[in-house]
Amino acid sequence: MYYRFGKAFYFLSILFFIFYLLYFYSALPEQLSLSKSEAGNIARDLSRGSFFYGMIAVFVVMNAIVLLPPKLLETKSHRGLVRIFPVGDRFRDYYLGWFYSFGGILNVSLGLLIFYTHAINNQDDAAPEQFDFIFFIIPTLFVIWVIGLFVIMAGKFKQVQNKS
Repeated sequence: MYYRFGKAFYFLSILFFIFYLLYFYSALPEQLSLSKSEAGNIARDLSRGSFFYGMIAVFVVMNAIVLLPPKLLETKSHRGLVRIFPVGDRFRDYYLGWFYSFGGILNVSLGLLIFYTHAINNQDDAAPEQFDFIFFIIPTLFVIWVIGLFVIMAGKFKQVQNKS
């Protein structure tokens, strides 16, 4: 059940990322500033096309890395994973759900990064300082999800210990 929620969240996050990337790409200027100095001058800049294709590349690479373990387990390509997480084991559901939801968290984080880049470059809409909390939300979510993985693995280790 967790696995299905994680997978649904993952696919919704893909739509979120694609929508944000396409929507804000059209609103970005030709030269983007990625950061500003204290005086308000552009500290680092990048072309709009490079930003767009760079975000797509980061998205593809991150999703490929995160989805490799659950796909190996689902397709039964990795015998070690299938032996550790057999079909019907509740930790299999937790494991698959964790990876898909973590992929969703990564996609949402990339979408928020696009939103923040848009806020920096279009200051007539809103000041980017209003969105500084995004940089606290993203690491907090990552820490929570990594702790969740350790909890899942600790539960699985206990289950294996009790069986032997």
